[in-house]
Amino acid sequence: MKIALLLSFVWLSCSCQAQNFYLFTGTYTGTGSKGIYVYRFDASTGKAIHVSNTDTCVNPSYVAASYGGKYIYAVNETNGTNPGSVSSYAFNKNTGKLKFLNNQVTGGDDPCYVTISRDDQWMIVGNYSGGNLSVFRLNKNGTINHYTQLVQDTGSSINETRQEKAHVHSTVLSPDEKYLFTPDLGTDKVMVYAFNKEHTRPLKPYSPAYVTTVAGSGPRHFTFHPDHHFAYLVNELSGTVSSFTYLNGHLEKMEEMATHPAEYKGLPGSADIHTSPDGKFLYVSNRGDENTITIFSISNSGRLRLLGFQPTMGRTPRNFVIDPTGTFLLVANQDTDNIVIFRRNKKTGGLKYTGRQLKVPKPVCLQMIPAK
Repeated sequence: MKIALLLSFVWLSCSCQAQNFYLFTGTYTGTGSKGIYVYRFDASTGKAIHVSNTDTCVNPSYVAASYGGKYIYAVNETNGTNPGSVSSYAFNKNTGKLKFLNNQVTGGDDPCYVTISRDDQWMIVGNYSGGNLSVFRLNKNGTINHYTQLVQDTGSSINETRQEKAHVHSTVLSPDEKYLFTPDLGTDKVMVYAFNKEHTRPLKPYSPAYVTTVAGSGPRHFTFHPDHHFAYLVNELSGTVSSFTYLNGHLEKMEEMATHPAEYKGLPGSADIHTSPDGKFLYVSNRGDENTITIFSISNSGRLRLLGFQPTMGRTPRNFVIDPTGTFLLVANQDTDNIVIFRRNKKTGGLKYTGRQLKVPKPVCLQMIPAK
């Protein structure tokens, strides 16, 4: 009886810990935001409680956590006023507070995406206006060294306003971390690199060196399916999703689907893309005139089926996050200063507003890590 009670207590304790997370929100500063905001999020209830925030941090528009959760990294967009940079913070899981460690320039204007390798030794940053990506070696104490490699994209495409030159928009490592994929909005390409973490300059062009997207589509964010056999690309300018089969650094396109209704005549502006933890559904955020989350189901073959659209209850949804349990989806609406919390139906993929919102100035990026 005592053993049964002890096992029950242990299971309950582990279950409670598995439901508790820290939510990090990156923002645009200059209109009241103090930078990075930290919340405790309870995935059993959908409640989020503010814990702390940075005091001064310039436009941390994308944030990423080390795999142990001890350090947080954030880009600093400066719109060309000062060189783009990236900052590191120590994170105390007991207090929920961030402590600034150091900052390094990225070698390109307007860094917009940061990726950390699973061994916490490497950081890769995409510089949107610079049209390049920079690679940094990380120290064990979380600080960032000067970049060891700077890779420049070149080219343009048919949209003379948005695609006048290269615009690297994300930097995504393959599940085995042997390859890096970088969607370039300006050139309509997804660049592919071999990644060798044993080298000081770990990136070299793979063969083939890129995958071409539809002219004028503007590739933006990229994600892998949990089973690693498929990958999905959201195209900002065309408002579409490209589906691929994936094997050992090679992408083979399957299909392309719109993220908006067939009768939609407004301006596309697709932004972020994520699969559900169980791999059954795909979600895409849409800005422009839509302000929705598009919901797709994913078949066993990796192909998509459109299920519907969920209004985000705000304007300009940028990044969104699905909590690791798959129960809730949180979306950051940049231009209405709110983060809206939806409950996911794990069977149908549908979203239902929980009645809960967080008021945050200019939220643009959401990331979540376990609280313990």
